[in-house]
Amino acid sequence: MDFHAKIVEATQEIFETMIMIDVTPGQPLAEHVSKFKCSLSAMVGFAGFKQGNLTLHTPEKVAIGLTQSFLGTEIEEINEDVQDAMGELANMIAGSLKPIISSDGESIDLSLPSVVYGKEYTMTVVAKADWIIVPFT
Repeated sequence: MDFHAKIVEATQEIFETMIMIDVTPGQPLAEHVSKFKCSLSAMVGFAGFKQGNLTLHTPEKVAIGLTQSFLGTEIEEINEDVQDAMGELANMIAGSLKPIISSDGESIDLSLPSVVYGKEYTMTVVAKADWIIVPFT
């Protein structure tokens, strides 16, 4: 299965239909990114037969702009609306990928979205796992 293509397809569909923004995928990154500055990361976990995590990382300004488009309102800074909107975007993308991950009929559940943001933070995966990082513009 070309999981990269499925991530691109799900992300483009959600962004185009929910916030009317076209996003262009880049090539998958060869190295894991774990350090972020002035960013926001929205995460949704997969649990059950297969485990994993979908994380949407954006610069703070991009998160604010996406939320403004999503909600149709003016926003000045990261607030509860931005956290909720970005968590919901991550949840929708994860929800679109869930049937692909559980294509063998095994049960997979999604966690509630979690959001982390700040001037500087590090996110690491503690278990050895496969990963795909797809940048979008």
